[in-house]
Amino acid sequence: MQSVTYSSGPSSSVKMKLKEDVPPILLQVFRSVVWVYSVITFIPWYLLSGTGAKQAHAKCIKAPGPYRAVNSQKKLVPQIHEGVDTLDKVLEYAVTHFPRRDCLGTRELLSEEDEVQPNGKVFKKVILGEYNWLSYEEVFELAQRFGSGLAALGQKPLCNIAIFCETRAEWLIAAQACFRYNFPVVTLYSTLGGPAIAHGLNETEVTHIITSKDLLQSRLKEIVLDVPRLQHIIIVDNKPTSWPGLPRGIMVHSMASVQELGAKPENMPRRHPLPSDIAVIMYTSGSTGIPKGVMISHRNIIAGVTGMAERIPDLSERDTYIGYLPLAHVLELSAELVCVSHGCRIGYSSPQTLADQSTKIKKGSKGDTSVLKPTVMAAVPVSEHAYKVNTEIMDRIYKNVMTKVDEMSRVQRTLFVLAYNYKIEQISRGYGTPLCDKLVFRRLRMLLGGNTRVLLSGGAPLSAATQRFMNICFCCPVGQGYGLTETCGAGTISDYYDYSTGRVGAPLICSEIMLKDWEEGGYYSTDKPNPRGEILIGGPNVTMGYYKNEAKNREDFFVDKNGQRWFCTGDIGEFQRDGCLKIIDRKKDLVKLQAGEYVSLGKVESALKNCPLIDNICAYANSDESYVIGFVVPNQKQLLALAKQKEVRGSWEELCNHPDMEKEVLRIITEAAIPAKLERFEIPKKIRLSAEPWTPETGLVTDAFKLKRKELKTHYQEDIERMYGGK
Repeated sequence: MQSVTYSSGPSSSVKMKLKEDVPPILLQVFRSVVWVYSVITFIPWYLLSGTGAKQAHAKCIKAPGPYRAVNSQKKLVPQIHEGVDTLDKVLEYAVTHFPRRDCLGTRELLSEEDEVQPNGKVFKKVILGEYNWLSYEEVFELAQRFGSGLAALGQKPLCNIAIFCETRAEWLIAAQACFRYNFPVVTLYSTLGGPAIAHGLNETEVTHIITSKDLLQSRLKEIVLDVPRLQHIIIVDNKPTSWPGLPRGIMVHSMASVQELGAKPENMPRRHPLPSDIAVIMYTSGSTGIPKGVMISHRNIIAGVTGMAERIPDLSERDTYIGYLPLAHVLELSAELVCVSHGCRIGYSSPQTLADQSTKIKKGSKGDTSVLKPTVMAAVPVSEHAYKVNTEIMDRIYKNVMTKVDEMSRVQRTLFVLAYNYKIEQISRGYGTPLCDKLVFRRLRMLLGGNTRVLLSGGAPLSAATQRFMNICFCCPVGQGYGLTETCGAGTISDYYDYSTGRVGAPLICSEIMLKDWEEGGYYSTDKPNPRGEILIGGPNVTMGYYKNEAKNREDFFVDKNGQRWFCTGDIGEFQRDGCLKIIDRKKDLVKLQAGEYVSLGKVESALKNCPLIDNICAYANSDESYVIGFVVPNQKQLLALAKQKEVRGSWEELCNHPDMEKEVLRIITEAAIPAKLERFEIPKKIRLSAEPWTPETGLVTDAFKLKRKELKTHYQEDIERMYGGK
């Protein structure tokens, strides 16, 4: 009953239906009742809900050529508020307009205990209380004192300082302190390996680092000897500052003690940043080589935040945002700065405490969404396995929903399926279903607190099936966005009233997009009916380039004759008739087979990821060979069901290594490739099932869960030789 069937393409939203296990007579009665109800209520609902205007807005042209938003055709918009052109002014604006409003919230830890699992593993479980809030005035004062204290510790303006910390209120307070005193902030993912962290700290010549007790113990202690310039470590926790085992000469401070130091009247006045000054050097865990530091100016972030904010209608101090994604990622940092600029509340969470069913929440107690009841939320759609070690994701939310459905009685499940399919039909016509939302989906909507009105998805493509499922069950739009660290996360976001799937929306008001012909791949900006080509993003949100990497800067960035800066993304896009963008390919993933056919590995992976049996897939092709092969992380539930059906027994690892299971999965993949319109030579001829999920900790994917092809090739080298050698 739970299986969702769908097909690719623009009409897929109509086909993403749940299987209706209902007697035909009962189904006909239900449809007749719904038809009568719809006829009676349609006209008053249509007039009162403003649906006509919303439908017109959804269908209108959003980005006529050249590819700019309709409301920035003459000039790109670089700022949200007049005169607010640096990040310190964003907080100043907020504290002026919303001084006593709640700003940053953290839940109180009531108790913590170890829970022994049936397999002997020990999980930490917590019971959390209410959120404790800092007002905008209090956040401003704490940031002012902390910045002054850092200056007193010898941190100089325009000299880099690192924040290596989990997402929490102290992260944003520290960042605002650095913005105020013109200390460029170096950000690093907490999941990076030791050598990569040391590389970032050494390349940026950091002398001061802001971190947490846990990360100092687990990640930094082992590399401090490799960072010779490091002098001061500031711990955001209120913990003892005695740390045995650190080299002599490194001083450890608490955040509170630095703020006390900054409160003294004799401290030096701050140096105000300029819009052109570097605000952040953000290290991205690249899919090849060592991480690159992207230099982002105050002007760049302000522009990106401006574009993002415009796509969230009616954003105001009445909104509440839940922050749990890594603040070292441009998506989360930009989202929180959008909230600060509008006086919203930001309540902090973590992937392990987000929902009632999350891994660290003690059974029977409340997760963060249930207590905070956010109205705005961001998510990253990576695999379910990745969630277990990294971040809460939409696919995990999908699983929680289906768990709730499983717990329903047969009558309730039947009602849910009928309501779900009815709502798909209504949404495809541009209509709402207020009665279904109230009677059927309210319980599921409560998984996110019950008040969510906007879900933003970024960081990776979101499958059409998952996007539509979220639309329906949580009764709010799910907006897909497209952007990169090099463009401050800004590029496109789908319109609030646009319920289509598989697209990433129109350009934001801060940026414009060009399509560049790519002859090798067969994509041209003159293609009919839809222009295609490499996506180039231009505007004030395009960053200053890579830190100490001029060769790469010349390759990826350029300035046009009008002085506008552009970034060459390497992604292939297709503009549709209403000006919305669809990502269809990736330049770097092109391989030429022995017979001369070009295969886009990214295109193959994107097409096959929609197969329910696949959690993750990496396509591979050797230019000396005539066919494509693949490495597949199978979906555990689906593979176990397939093994039972085929009467194959064994442990999880034995199933993944079983030749009959490989053969069956390959058959299913081949069948899935046909409706996905893959060419014969693009379909993998052999596969290897991986019992091990791919996570940043394994080194096989980046922190944004993009495939590391070089590392995957090395990891599966023996399998490559087997699949190409016929062994």
